[in-house]
Amino acid sequence: MANHTLPPRTGRRAERRGPSRSGLLLRAGFGVVAVLAIALVVGLLVGGSPSPVAPRGGGSSGTGAVAAALDPASLQESTTYTTLQATVSDPAPQDTTDGRVAHPVREAVVHDAPGGTPIARMPVTQIGDTWLPVIARQGAWVQVLLPSRPSSSTGWLPLADLEVKTTPYRIAVHLGSRTLALYEDGAKLAEWTVGVGKPEAPTPVGRTFLLGAFTDDQQRYSPVILPLGTHSPTHDTFGGGPGTVAIHTWPTDDVFGTATSDGCIRVPADALRRLTEVPLGTLVTIDEA
Repeated sequence: MANHTLPPRTGRRAERRGPSRSGLLLRAGFGVVAVLAIALVVGLLVGGSPSPVAPRGGGSSGTGAVAAALDPASLQESTTYTTLQATVSDPAPQDTTDGRVAHPVREAVVHDAPGGTPIARMPVTQIGDTWLPVIARQGAWVQVLLPSRPSSSTGWLPLADLEVKTTPYRIAVHLGSRTLALYEDGAKLAEWTVGVGKPEAPTPVGRTFLLGAFTDDQQRYSPVILPLGTHSPTHDTFGGGPGTVAIHTWPTDDVFGTATSDGCIRVPADALRRLTEVPLGTLVTIDEA
């Protein structure tokens, strides 16, 4: 959550372009994060969905008679703009994952358990293509982190509706030391001193993910804003948006190392440049360390 306005719900599809670095394509199997079409005007970020690597998983959806009889249109979308009912909280909010991320190849129905009750529908795109961290697998189903409120919500998706790939990256935010570290294959690539949420509007702890990337022409403090799949615990809305926590930079260095934001993570410019090269769906862990 920060001083930014998220893109409107309508017209969320991102402009796609090729990856910015051939090395990332070869080593990680991904392109850079997708950016809304307005980014093309200012030329601030190259977008795109992760590029092909060997998929994991497969099998039939196994949705059963309950899902077959359900009209998906009656379900609410799972996006950063929505609040869902009957979701399951993340059972291990400080664990890492094996890097698997899932993208719905078609609108998919989210369930509360493998073959269980439908609770939402997952769109193919929202702020760019939809990529979600996989935190568990059971048969032909995977459990993923959701972008909706309440924060740390999870749901189950049938593998038949998904493309599953792997990112080698992880972002770790430590609120106590006010640092952010970027990891690749478990090795720390870089670490920066950052700004975090103030006591009355804290940055939420737990594991979340890189949901998208966009530019906001109503502000000048950050060329690109990276929304996460989590929300402010104290602000229901901010700047007309849903109180989504994001990573962004700031025009003055005095905020780094402080707890003065409204919940967002303020990073130096070089950190933002590195983070825009990280694929959507990449896991972000936030702790009190």
